[in-house]
Amino acid sequence: MTEVVTNTAPLLRDEAAAAATAAATASGVQVRTLAEVADLTAVTRLFEAIWRPAPGNQPVTSELLRAMVSAGNYVAGAFDGTELLGACFGFFGGPAKGGLHSHIAGVATAGHGRGIGFALKLHQRAWALGQDVPVVSWTFDPLVRRNAHFNLTKLAARPEHYLPDFYGPMHDGINGAGDTDRLMVAWDLASPPVRAAARAEPARFDAAALRNQGAAVALAADDGGAPVTGPADAPVVLVAVPPDIEALRRADPGRGRAWRVALREVLGGLMTGGASVIGFDRAGWYVVAKEQS
Repeated sequence: MTEVVTNTAPLLRDEAAAAATAAATASGVQVRTLAEVADLTAVTRLFEAIWRPAPGNQPVTSELLRAMVSAGNYVAGAFDGTELLGACFGFFGGPAKGGLHSHIAGVATAGHGRGIGFALKLHQRAWALGQDVPVVSWTFDPLVRRNAHFNLTKLAARPEHYLPDFYGPMHDGINGAGDTDRLMVAWDLASPPVRAAARAEPARFDAAALRNQGAAVALAADDGGAPVTGPADAPVVLVAVPPDIEALRRADPGRGRAWRVALREVLGGLMTGGASVIGFDRAGWYVVAKEQS
């Protein structure tokens, strides 16, 4: 009997392109790759407006973006007419385009609530699959609840490493002056969870139901909003983050630092010990599965 092997890559690329187009249409933007200096300069200005960096601490320059694009890397923007509302920048990692690292992605305040970030990421996914790149990675601050939900639920990316103070001091309007701990996530572009998420059908977790089923609460907030640690003595562990860490850093820097330390010890410790973050409940809980002996 002859074995027939079907190449599913073209079908997957078509599926990804259709999902990206649908997301852009739903958010009312056109997403396209950028190469001209004027467009790349607009990207740098957008990033500066979002991150509000200290003088001399520009997130990225137009010269660097121009060089990156000329070397075949990814820069894309989301436009409502002629207005740039969002942008995303990534570059290849070894070996030989084995993965794309998505370094910066942001959406202007005027574009919030429209799904533009989702449209940008689905465009990036379709572009990467067109380059035969199987995985996209990026980092995010694990204390930022909305980003955890976006990355782990809406996109179905999965954390691989907890990275303490990954960038060092950044001194901008979002990160403040504290430690820049990050989660490094991997986005397996062809995996069933990612394909479902691209169809706006992501897997979801319910922390309250998991608690009723015996999940341990290893980190929570007390009545005053301070972090409180607990046992992690169950196969499934829940780890909380505050509702708005950026506002908390401004209003109470000491409590913001306390959450940084607590999350590093609890979530970072669990991941170092071999546990896996399998999802995020929008109510503010990482869902962690411990390896079974």
